[in-house]
Amino acid sequence: MAPSFVKELLQLSAFVLPAIQPCSATSLYSTYKFNPLEHLGGVAPYFEPQDPSASPSAPQGCTPSRVVYLNRHAAIYANDYDYDAYIGPFVSKLENNTAIDWSKIPSLNFLDGWTVPLTDAEQELLTRVGRLEAAQLGVTISFRYPNLKLPSRVWTSSAERTVKSAQSLVRGLELDENQIDVVTIDESKEAGANTLTPYKSCPAYSSSFGSDQSAVYLKKFTTPITARLNALAPGFNFTANDVYGMMELCGYESVIRGSSPFCDLDLFSPDDWLGWEYTADIMYHYNVGYGNRISGVVGLPWFNASASLLLENSSGEQDMYVSFTHRELPPMVFVAMGLFNNSEFGGSEASVNDTMPLDRINYRRAWKSSHVLPFLSNLAIERLNCSGSYGYDDGDYYRVLVNSAPQPLSNCADGPGTTCSRSGFEKYLQERVDMFQGFSEKCGVDYGNSTDTVSIYTDPAVGNGTGVGKRYEAFGI
Repeated sequence: MAPSFVKELLQLSAFVLPAIQPCSATSLYSTYKFNPLEHLGGVAPYFEPQDPSASPSAPQGCTPSRVVYLNRHAAIYANDYDYDAYIGPFVSKLENNTAIDWSKIPSLNFLDGWTVPLTDAEQELLTRVGRLEAAQLGVTISFRYPNLKLPSRVWTSSAERTVKSAQSLVRGLELDENQIDVVTIDESKEAGANTLTPYKSCPAYSSSFGSDQSAVYLKKFTTPITARLNALAPGFNFTANDVYGMMELCGYESVIRGSSPFCDLDLFSPDDWLGWEYTADIMYHYNVGYGNRISGVVGLPWFNASASLLLENSSGEQDMYVSFTHRELPPMVFVAMGLFNNSEFGGSEASVNDTMPLDRINYRRAWKSSHVLPFLSNLAIERLNCSGSYGYDDGDYYRVLVNSAPQPLSNCADGPGTTCSRSGFEKYLQERVDMFQGFSEKCGVDYGNSTDTVSIYTDPAVGNGTGVGKRYEAFGI
């Protein structure tokens, strides 16, 4: 009897075990996915990380009545500093080192026929992908706010890449040609806060901030990579800067050609990419983030002016206020608003640098440059009119979205979803003003006629701007 039972049990096991095999640990691990393009900091192509995963749709019973947008320019061929410091030297070394037969080297064999995706003249210029992304953002905004009237003006700083980004967005936003004008604001070094590039007119800010700190982790994360690459190609002498530039090319080449062999995970592993990302995060933390005492000071005037536009009770000249700038201003505004603060739920401002250690990655940090300033990164602040929202009084509420993801405001979460009531928003705004006001004094302004406020949206002297022109002109076709 027993032997028969055992025989049947073995037969049953032979039938059942293969059936449950897909639930094994191996199968579960195989679902791991990693996209380097979502970990490239300021050179990441535009994407929406959905962090947090709250819905970008307006909460139940709420309708947007006004919105302000601050956008970084769309994808460019290469930042001049990135090219001069990392990409250019790597490319020159590659072109001058003709003794290596790359075709026989695993992971690097693509270098045998690889060509540089840009010329010196193309640096800082918008790519076709960038123009397309900016136009797509215009379409997205029009779909997101179907009840708001289209703006008569869009504002931009004066660099070609920001102007072209604004023009491309207008093409996606407007319904007819020459319906929306583009107002260009000069990138002056003596404009005080009344500009879309206030960091340039703040003597206390330096573009070199963060370089020393990020260099520490750059050396740490690249040491094993350079050792591996030099074992593959001993004659090339790969350096930390070479590795950093090669990984930057993953982003830049992708927005130029649509893809890049430098993104291959056989060349650089997910852990390698996370090391690159954290190096960039450290730099931005000390350059335009919470590690720089001047960041919130520079970011406050734009936020204060935008909040004032949203708090106006009048119908106002426009329902939408859209502006374009460079990578520096949006994160400074985030600091002024208290967004993406590693120490928000513990610690103190004095210990915020401890949340970005230089000897290891803080995987649970809120400050991730890939999430907050990829190409075309956009900040939206909405005024919502809510009526019949279950559990809340009727009235105006305010909400922030970064790359379409709703972001709760610090000490202001008394409305539907991630929104903040009008009274709560006014209190929150005053707290931020008290914390960061005094642009001219704290920046150490040494020129005359400085100002601590932004008036470009309401000052008639700024002018009405100019039309974009025929559609093909904006896209260079």
